[in-house]
Amino acid sequence: MISRDLLRITSRTFAIGIERLPGILCDATTIAYLLLRVSDYLEDNEDMGVDDKVALLNLWVNVLREQDAVETLTAQLTHANTENPDAIVAQHSKEILLHLHSLPYEVQEIIIHHVINSTQGMARWTKHGSNVSDEKDLDDYMFEVAGRVGYLVTQLFAWYSITIRNKEKEIMPLAREFGLGLQTVNVIRGLREDFERGWVYVPQKFMLEMGLTKEQLFDPANREQALKVLDMMTDKAERHLRHALQYVKSLPWWQHGIRLGCIFPLMFAIRTLAVCRHNAKVFESEAKMSRTEVKKIVADSILWGWSNTWLDRYYQELNVIGD
Repeated sequence: MISRDLLRITSRTFAIGIERLPGILCDATTIAYLLLRVSDYLEDNEDMGVDDKVALLNLWVNVLREQDAVETLTAQLTHANTENPDAIVAQHSKEILLHLHSLPYEVQEIIIHHVINSTQGMARWTKHGSNVSDEKDLDDYMFEVAGRVGYLVTQLFAWYSITIRNKEKEIMPLAREFGLGLQTVNVIRGLREDFERGWVYVPQKFMLEMGLTKEQLFDPANREQALKVLDMMTDKAERHLRHALQYVKSLPWWQHGIRLGCIFPLMFAIRTLAVCRHNAKVFESEAKMSRTEVKKIVADSILWGWSNTWLDRYYQELNVIGD
């Protein structure tokens, strides 16, 4: 199975943006994304205990360092449930790594460095468990699974474009914020699903301020207090996404493909956030945009994404509840 096929079965939303990246950046980002999906699969696998997850995450790190053969990992995944797209990706780790090693050496180094760091962070949090005590804890977790991805793609962009390379130090902090913004929105829209698998990423401090426990957060009897906790989370997401908007505006207008690769996830996130804001339904099921909204965002961004003035205005339009 080729990498583009794997990308599309794991995330059609991210594929929309990644496939807009120019040439080798598209290939590199596809491979980076798939390698991180392997890590995600090992971290999130509900059929494994904590010790097994940590052991496989560490094995995956050694495979990436070429200290262990990839077959050592894939041999343990032959009976994985392929209804999960990430399981299919993990089973194709060997082909993905072969594709990785066909990329320029500098690109390989960037990808491997950040995927290893992120995977080690996931292993640390798998040991730590689901206790997210405060916002600092949440940011630490989200940095490992998303903020580092911001660093990864920014370094790839800087490798590709001398203009971005000259801005790299300036936009790196914004790249971290971009990752945290996308992940905060993921946490919000997936509150119910995470709760059902035993995880609540909402900081305990937020819940305690409203006199709630994890279980009480999802009890319909406590909707008023729960919505105030949700407000704290959506405000947090908004703060991060404001920095993400600045990140996109810092990219050169003539690198339209690179900008679109960032505009799509940003605009999808801010629209999803608008759907979730003060919406009690997020405690019952996953919140999503409509397909019509996705298509409109893509079409509008392709037409106008080169303009920073338009980006500011469109961001505000999408950040309003309603059509």
